[in-house]
Amino acid sequence: MKTTNLRSTKQRKAVSEILASITKFSSAQEVHALLISRGEKVGLATVYRTLQALAETGTIDVLRNDGGEALYRACSTDHHHHLVCTVCSKTTEISAPEVEIWTEKIAREKGYLISGHTIEVFGVCKNCR
Repeated sequence: MKTTNLRSTKQRKAVSEILASITKFSSAQEVHALLISRGEKVGLATVYRTLQALAETGTIDVLRNDGGEALYRACSTDHHHHLVCTVCSKTTEISAPEVEIWTEKIAREKGYLISGHTIEVFGVCKNCR
């Protein structure tokens, strides 16, 4: 995870540790349940605020599922995309240089200056098929 200028709190540390220990995108409720099972005394509202602060600083990645729910995951700091299993939520980071070339080309053709992009590919992993 990236380092930030966020004030270090016990709750923020606990949330960061949980995210570092899981490999899938997880909802705030799932993160909260894991914290409670670990014996942490933290409220769901605190988990939501902490996840939002970490996402705003780029410390963690966030994506929205089909229902619009925000899901969070600790990721590498370099630019990447994700393969996400729709059954077990396993997530794999992928590098896609072809996508980077395509986005630059199509933006240039349409007269856009790219400020960023995200790509998540959803499917079923080999363990769930």
